[in-house]
Amino acid sequence: MRKFRRLGTMVTLCTLVATMMAVFSSPAHAATNPYSRFSACSNEFGGSWSDTSDGHRTLSTPSGAKGGDVYLLYNSATGYNCVVTIKTAYVGAPSFTNAGLLVDDGTGWHDDSGDFGYYAAVQWYARGKCVQYDGMIASPGGSPDTIAFGNRYTWGNCG
Repeated sequence: MRKFRRLGTMVTLCTLVATMMAVFSSPAHAATNPYSRFSACSNEFGGSWSDTSDGHRTLSTPSGAKGGDVYLLYNSATGYNCVVTIKTAYVGAPSFTNAGLLVDDGTGWHDDSGDFGYYAAVQWYARGKCVQYDGMIASPGGSPDTIAFGNRYTWGNCG
């Protein structure tokens, strides 16, 4: 009888450990990002930022898992755009994160990229110009199938 009780206890313990490992390693239970798109742009560049039309893309992996969001914001007082990539996966863990902005002014792409825990943000003067934007987030290991990306590679938000 003791053998069966001990076996039952071991099965219960193993089930509990497996459940806890699944819960704590699951992206669904990842930390919440303390930064919003507005606070990230303000934190990096100051000022007051507002949403733009067609200024949001969800960053997804090839398998469809969400890694974060990329936003295009505008500061009407300064004429600058801010592109910010906000992580929703791997929050707090340094991993490759990129925010990119292309302004139709001949200066090429402007990027902020590196191993960041929460977001990447870039700004560039764009009053009266059209823009494109993109964002990318990789897992801490950088496996190609865990790279989440999104973009708008058409000119927009002109003016």
